[in-house]
Parts: sequence; C-alpha cells; structure tokens
Amino acid sequence: MENMSPTVLKKIEDLKKEIKILKEENTKTKRNLTWKVRKLEKDKVLIENEKMRLEREAKSLRGEIERFRSPPLVIATVTEVLEDGRVVVKSSTGPNFVIGYSRFLNKKDLEPGVRVALNQQTFSIVNILPSEKDPLVMGMEVEEKPNVSYEQIGGLEEQLVEIKETVELPLKKPELFTNVGIEPPKGVLLYGPPGTGKTLLAKAVAHETNATFIKIVASEFVRKYIGEGARLVRGVFELAKEKAPSIIFIDEIDAIAAKRLKSSTSGDREVQRTLMQLLAEMDGFEARGDVGLVAATNRPDILDPALLRPGRFDRFIEVPVPNEDGRMEILKIHTRNMSLDEEVDLKLIASLTEGASGADLKAMCTEAGMFAIREERSTVTVTDFMDAIDKIIGIEHEEDMRREAGVMFG
Repeated sequence: MENMSPTVLKKIEDLKKEIKILKEENTKTKRNLTWKVRKLEKDKVLIENEKMRLEREAKSLRGEIERFRSPPLVIATVTEVLEDGRVVVKSSTGPNFVIGYSRFLNKKDLEPGVRVALNQQTFSIVNILPSEKDPLVMGMEVEEKPNVSYEQIGGLEEQLVEIKETVELPLKKPELFTNVGIEPPKGVLLYGPPGTGKTLLAKAVAHETNATFIKIVASEFVRKYIGEGARLVRGVFELAKEKAPSIIFIDEIDAIAAKRLKSSTSGDREVQRTLMQLLAEMDGFEARGDVGLVAATNRPDILDPALLRPGRFDRFIEVPVPNEDGRMEILKIHTRNMSLDEEVDLKLIASLTEGASGADLKAMCTEAGMFAIREERSTVTVTDFMDAIDKIIGIEHEEDMRREAGVMFG
C-alpha cells in the first residue's frame, strides 16, 4: 500500500467509509424489520382472537335464528294416561288429543292435571311444564319465621293449650292421633274483639312449628274480574299441598265469608263464588293432606253457616279481652325492657285498665315511655302511666260515645 498513489489510497478510505455506513444502515434496517415482524405477529394473535370471538357470536346468532324459525310449542293439560303408552290431553286451543310422548320423559311424571308442552306439528309431548302459580300466591309464603314465641303472649293460657293441641301436635306428633284412632282437626277459627292477640297466636304457631307458613288477608282474594278470586284460593291450597306440612293463615276471613243473601249485587256474587271455592278446598273430594288452616275474625256473627260446620272448622277458639290477671301478665311482657320507677305498681295499673285489650295495654306502655322521653327522663313513673291510661282509655271512650250517638241519631 506504500507504493500506492495518494489517489488510490483516498479511494480505498472512501470505500471503507461507505461499507461502514452500509453496515450501519443494514443493521438499522434489520432492527426495524424485526420490530415490524414482532408487531405483525402480535396483530396476528389479536386478529385470530377477534376471529374466534366473532365466530362464537355468529354461532350463537345462528342458534338464535334457528330458535326463532322453530314453531312455538302448544300448552296442554293431561286429562288421562292410557295403558298403551299414550296420553289424553286438553290443549290450550280447545280440543282434546290422544297423543304419544318423548321417550326421554319420565312416564311417572305424566299424571292427570300436569301441564305439558306439545310440538305444534306432531302434537307429541316434548316437555313437562311446572304448575302455573300466580306471583301473588308465591309471595304469600313466609320465608322467615316470625319472631313471636309463646313466651311473648300473656293472659291466653287456655287458648295457647288449645291451639297447640289443634295445630302443633298434628305436625309434631301425628302418632298420638293415630294411636287414639281419630283424625286431627283440620281448621281452627280464632275469634274475639280487635287487639286481643289472634294474629299474635298465629305468628307464635308459625314460630314454634317447622311447617311452611302461608299468610294472607282475606280481602286479597277479592278481585275485579270474574273467577280471579277463586283461582287465587285454588292456588293458595295447591302451594300449601306442595309445601306440606304447611299452615295457611287467613286473617280477617269475614271479608269473603259473610252470610250469603238472596238479593246481592254482581260484586257480592263474585265474593260468594270465591267463598264457594274456599268451602270446596276446605272440605272437597281431594284430601288436604298435612295442610292446617287457621283463620281469624272479630265478626263471627256474620260468617256463613256453611263455613262453620265440622269438617271445615273443627275447633273454635275464643280470644277474649283479658281479665285482671291476664292484663298483669301482658303488662309484665311489655314492660320487661322498660326502665320503671320503683313506685310503679303494675297490679294497680292492671286494675285500672278494665276492658282494655292486649293492643291497648301495649299502646299504654308505649305512651308512658313517650311521656318520659318528652321530659327527657330515663325512667318511667306512675304519673306517666296514669297519663297514658287517660289518653288511651279516653280515646276509646270518645269512640264509644260517637258510635252510640250514631245509633241514636241514625
């Protein structure tokens, strides 16, 4: 290289520089291409995932389209099961059919009265449907037990014994009735003035037994359209049979069970239809099983005689206004958690509240506590109770006076 001319040497140096630049550019290009390849691979994975998601969605949509294309099923009710493996059904469209059923269905489930779904083209049974229930009926079941025990009821010792014998014993110890050879009472009617503890007794029974408790106010059976009330009654008893052992409690039963009269409006006739359905359910051809019925009313004098006969209501339990000893027991229960002054004499208060119901006594205890709170005291005194008695008894006295005036002056 020493013999080379400066021109040649300069060219060699220039070539070396060009080679170096090309190498650097090649390295940079290679790095860029590697980054682009990695990005494309990442995009490929994302696109494949998106493709799979779209394929699943398309499959789901195709299935939905097929479901829309398939003909709707016809609802029917089984009326008879034939020996040759066929079934007689009454369809919702009207006519009766003798049809077969899918071999995937259990023959034991096909009983008269069961709702089924029919293929619209072949009319064969393809599915067994659950029994139809009104949402209102389902809402009548008391899921949680009421927090009322027998210890929280005062002055009703005889009534507690009777309701235990009538409602609790048949559910807890049915063998006692079997050994004696009698059937347990199926219906209990609690009657007495308002506020004496009829609903409280029913709550206590629900608390003490492990039976399903179904509560309804009789006025809920009264409906606008013909047949709706009777359908609700039927639904309540069907629910009770499914959930057996169970107790149905009908409060204020006089709302639908008043005596039937010759002259009546269309509304009265609809209530009477509801009553007739109730009578049929209480003592009809079908056995009620382990379903007890407890009803409450403060107007037993207006109830229909057909409702009161044995076989429907086998036991009548009067829940009267408490006597002095009963009032004493009730006051002890309601003042159990109250801060009472030493001078408070519950026996004196019980003697001064002649004719007061259990609800009145509870209201008196609450009012006495409110008088103490009004004066920002932590204890309830005798004066508070006296003021509460004057207030509660005074209100009732005024109401009695108004009623008497209404009778006198029409």
